[in-house]
Amino acid sequence: MSKPARILTFKCTACTKPVKVYLQKVSACSHIQPYQGICDCGEVRRHATGDAATVASYLASPTGTWSHHH
Repeated sequence: MSKPARILTFKCTACTKPVKVYLQKVSACSHIQPYQGICDCGEVRRHATGDAATVASYLASPTGTWSHHH
């Protein structure tokens, strides 16, 4: 199994500038690899790869409140 990328780049939804999102620290869990970054304009950008239900709960949660437990 390959390691997830540490940094991904997306277009900001607020100002359309490129924003880098960084892989967040999680346990050695293969269900989700969450990413987060902040654009220069102040917009928080989140992304995740992994299990669809887990990714959906991460993206739907308020910033900074999500946690994953087994």
